[in-house]
Amino acid sequence: MTINSYFNYQQKEPKWHDWELLRHGQIPHNLKPWLLDNGSLTRNMQRNCINGRFKVKVRKQIIKRPYPSESLMLKLRHGVLTLIREVELQCSDTAWVFARTLIPLTTLHGAENKLAHLGERPLGAILFADPTIQRHHVQIACLLPHHTLFKQAQCYTTAPQILWGRRTLFFLANKPLLVNEIFLPTIYRI
Repeated sequence: MTINSYFNYQQKEPKWHDWELLRHGQIPHNLKPWLLDNGSLTRNMQRNCINGRFKVKVRKQIIKRPYPSESLMLKLRHGVLTLIREVELQCSDTAWVFARTLIPLTTLHGAENKLAHLGERPLGAILFADPTIQRHHVQIACLLPHHTLFKQAQCYTTAPQILWGRRTLFFLANKPLLVNEIFLPTIYRI
């Protein structure tokens, strides 16, 4: 199976797959540990950001409709609005990951309202410190230049031919949120 067979070129979204269904030989060797890690990406980046400074740079936080596959993953009706937070996860001012988090507005009721006010604090630090967190479905995708997420991530780095990403459905106090993590070429080099 080639990379091109993962996609319908008419789609603006990549085809997301469960990890077990991918041919792992196509994924860059240095990227596999990042994609497979089931712990906090924030903690993992902090450990690997040797002699550097980890930080979150917020690019955008808006209320908007999710992409169709994101709505499906969150089991939202078409047109339902979510809080969308797009950030760069950086080491020494170099972006390693573009992250897009979708939080249904119903998830933001009660104590989870703190998720709407993270600023430059990492979401992972909040999620993995909460005893109610449950990690559900994890999917992997290869993104090509015509995919919307590729275009969003690519504007923060040099133009690669492909990008790899994963997305994870979390439940915090039984309320859903979806985290997309697009790994930039700068992370492959460590």
